[in-house]
Amino acid sequence: MITHQLPVISDVIPKMYDVLGREVATLVDEVQKMGRYDVESDGARLASGIYFYRLRAGNFNEIRKLVLLK
Repeated sequence: MITHQLPVISDVIPKMYDVLGREVATLVDEVQKMGRYDVESDGARLASGIYFYRLRAGNFNEIRKLVLLK
């Protein structure tokens, strides 16, 4: 689960990448209002392993590591 909080209305785009940098999923692509959000991905079509997610919201850009265990 990816949690984020928005202080202003923003276009939010969290994407997941494998360790080779290939995009494997776009979790959300929408304009969201101020507030706290939880984005879930069940990972059903992904293998267990290490992934990275990139969260873009307005001018904010963050990359974090994610470990998927099945």
